[in-house]
Amino acid sequence: MELEQYMDQAVNLTMAYLPKVLLAIVFLWIGMWVIKRVTKLFDIALEKKDVEASLRGFLGSMVSALLKVALIISVATMVGIEMTAFIAVLGAAGLAVGMALSGTLQNFAGGVIILLFKPFRVGDFIEAQGYMGTVSEIQIFITILKTPDNKTIIIPNSPLSTGSLINFSIEQTRRVDFSFGIGYGDDIDQARGIINEIVQADARVKKDPEPFIMVGELADSSVNLTVRVWVDAADYWGVHFDTIEAVKKAFDAKGVSIPFPQQDVHMHQVSNG
Repeated sequence: MELEQYMDQAVNLTMAYLPKVLLAIVFLWIGMWVIKRVTKLFDIALEKKDVEASLRGFLGSMVSALLKVALIISVATMVGIEMTAFIAVLGAAGLAVGMALSGTLQNFAGGVIILLFKPFRVGDFIEAQGYMGTVSEIQIFITILKTPDNKTIIIPNSPLSTGSLINFSIEQTRRVDFSFGIGYGDDIDQARGIINEIVQADARVKKDPEPFIMVGELADSSVNLTVRVWVDAADYWGVHFDTIEAVKKAFDAKGVSIPFPQQDVHMHQVSNG
């Protein structure tokens, strides 16, 4: 009798749950196929938006994992498994992990923002968080800079994505500013003409906008001429250093003085008588 009862119960359970299990299997198979298609379409959409390959792979994996978790929960519910308690425990665990890794998650979010909106790219020269350098790598959590003297600087992505930064590589042209001091006894027009000849002769200096050469300041010991020229961004430092040297040599050759700070010391003799 007991064996017959067990058999009857097994048959009843099979009849009750078999359709649900079969339906769940079909639903699971279709769901996995849909998730695969959605993930592929998501990756194509990111590629069209020129998202970095590393970020595309990470976001695609995250979307796929979230969809699969949702699918498994749905399938388990279909066959009658109570998921409320499991979801509550999973949520509490997720909250605890999120609080413990809050800084890391902020850096991750910052990395996603940087890779999506591209305020700078690999190869750009930037100034941020008190550092200047060329961007050598943009990772999910950090950005790596190389300074002009070949130091490696690692900056977390969170402050980079929320703070101010200067990108020197976005624009194709840059303005080079100079200030040349001459003596009060020197001829301003002569000095201006010398500087103008130098910048006009430099093929790297653009004619439009034309070079700006005007008196910028009457200082304590010199008349300072302000000079502004426009160049291609790649020529900035070359024009900067070459022009300073050329102006100094030309001033020396033409007898234009370049004042330097001086201090007069007066000696007073005190008589003891």
